[in-house]
Amino acid sequence: MTLIPYVRLIRQFAERTPQRVTVVLEDESITCEQLERRSNRLARAYAAQGVRAGDFVTLCLPNAAEYFYACAAVWKLGAVPNPLAPKMPRLERDAIIAEANPSLIVGLGNDAGGHRTLPSGWEPDPALSDEPLSEKISPHERAMASGGSTGRPKLIVPANPAVYDAGRAMSLFTPRNAMLVPGPLYHAGPWSAAWGGIFAGGKIVVMRRFDAEQCLQLIERHRVDKVFFVPTMLNRIWHLPEAVRKRYDVSSLEYVGTGGAPCPQWLFRAWIGWLGPERMFEGYGPSERIGRTFITGTEWLQRPGSVGRAMDGCRVQILDREGKELPPGEVGEIYMLPATGPGSTFSYRGAERRVTADGWESVGDMGWLDAEGYLFIADRRTDMILCGGRNIYPAEIEAALNAHPAVRSSVVIGLPDDDLGQRIHAIVETHGVTDEALRAHLKERLVPYKWPHSFEYTGTPLFNEAGKVRRSALREERLQKASLRPA
Repeated sequence: MTLIPYVRLIRQFAERTPQRVTVVLEDESITCEQLERRSNRLARAYAAQGVRAGDFVTLCLPNAAEYFYACAAVWKLGAVPNPLAPKMPRLERDAIIAEANPSLIVGLGNDAGGHRTLPSGWEPDPALSDEPLSEKISPHERAMASGGSTGRPKLIVPANPAVYDAGRAMSLFTPRNAMLVPGPLYHAGPWSAAWGGIFAGGKIVVMRRFDAEQCLQLIERHRVDKVFFVPTMLNRIWHLPEAVRKRYDVSSLEYVGTGGAPCPQWLFRAWIGWLGPERMFEGYGPSERIGRTFITGTEWLQRPGSVGRAMDGCRVQILDREGKELPPGEVGEIYMLPATGPGSTFSYRGAERRVTADGWESVGDMGWLDAEGYLFIADRRTDMILCGGRNIYPAEIEAALNAHPAVRSSVVIGLPDDDLGQRIHAIVETHGVTDEALRAHLKERLVPYKWPHSFEYTGTPLFNEAGKVRRSALREERLQKASLRPA
C-alpha cells in the first residue's frame, strides 16, 4: 500500500512538471505549478479567516478554476472541502450548512446565517507567500451533500483521509490523452473523476455546463480517451441529429462509463451500436462507498440491463422487508458489505444509516441478483408507488417512456388517489408527443396496471447536470396544483 497525501502529490507535480497542464476549462487552463502556488497563497488567506485543521469549509462554487484552487487550499490546511451547488435552494442550502457548521463558506455573500463568507471570485492579498506550507492531512477527503430521495438533506463523510492510494489507483482514472468531466463538481461522480484524473498525473477537461454537441467537440479537440456520463447525458447526445454526431471524430474514446442512475437498455444498446461494446461500461456504487459493481459492454450484451458484479472485495445481497435474504431473480433492497468491514467507509450527518445487525448497509436502492451474481437495479424503495395494492417501480415506467423518440426524459411519481391509494403520474420532457401516442407506445412495453393515469409535458430538463432529480420536490409541487389533465 502506497499512500501519498493529496497535498504532497500536488507539490510533487509542481516540482517535477511545473508547466504541464493538468486542468482545462474551455477558455482557461491550470498548470501543475499554478495549482500548487495559487492554492498555497489561498490556504494562507483561509487560515487568516479562521480555518483550522479538521474544520469543514463549504464551497458554493461552479465548475471553474477557482474551485480547484479552493479545494486544494482547504486540504493544505488539513480541513475538509464541503462542495455545494451554487444555486441550491436556500432552505436546503441552510439545512446542509447547519449540519456542516463550516468555519468558512466560499462563494456566498453575507447571506449565510452568520457564518464567515467569501464571495465567488475573491482574490487573496498578493503579498501572501505562495511557498509550500507545512504538510497537513485532512481527516476526510470531502463531505458531499445529498438531498436523498426523501428530500431530507444530509452530508456523506468518507472515512478515508485525503490521501492517494497509488497501489489501488484504477486505470480508468489514468487518461493517455485527456479525461472529460462533463458534470458538476459538487456531485460525487464528477468530483471523483476530476481529482482521480489529476492525482493519476493526467489532464482533465472540465465543462462549465453540460452541452451535448460541445461534448463531442471537446472529445475531438483534446483526443479524450475517458469520460463518465450519467444516462441523461448519454440520452441528450444520442438525440442529437445523426449528422451532428457524425460530424465529430470520437475515435480516441477508449472508455465511456455511465452510472449514477439506471441506464435504459435501449440507450446503452444504442451506444454499443455506435462505439462498440469494448468501449462501453456501466457501474453502480453509492456515494457512501459501501461497495460497487461493474460491467463491460460485452458482458452487458449477455445480460442486458445489469450493472455488473461486485468488485474490490465487496459483497452484495438482496433482502426483503424482514431482512431475509432473497433468492436470485427476486426484487428486494440492495445491501452491501465493503471489503474493509462493517461501518468502515463513511458516516452521515443529518441521517441514520440503514444497517443490519451484522453490518450490511443499504442506501435504499432496490434490485435483484441473477444466479451468477450480476446485479440489476429496480428502483428506490422510497420512490415506490403503491397503486391498487401493487408495488410500482417508477424506473421501469420511465425507461419505457424514454424509449419513445420524442421523449428526452421523464419522471414518474405517485399522487394521492381515493380509490387506488396512489395514481401514477408521468412528467415528460419532450419536443412534441400526445397522450395517445404515449399510451400506444406503452401498450407494447408495460402491463396495463403500470400505465400512467395522467401526463404532463415540459420543455424544461427534469434532471440536473449530474443526472439527478428532486423527485420528492416534483411531487410536492404537483400536490399543490389544483388541476392535472386526466389520461
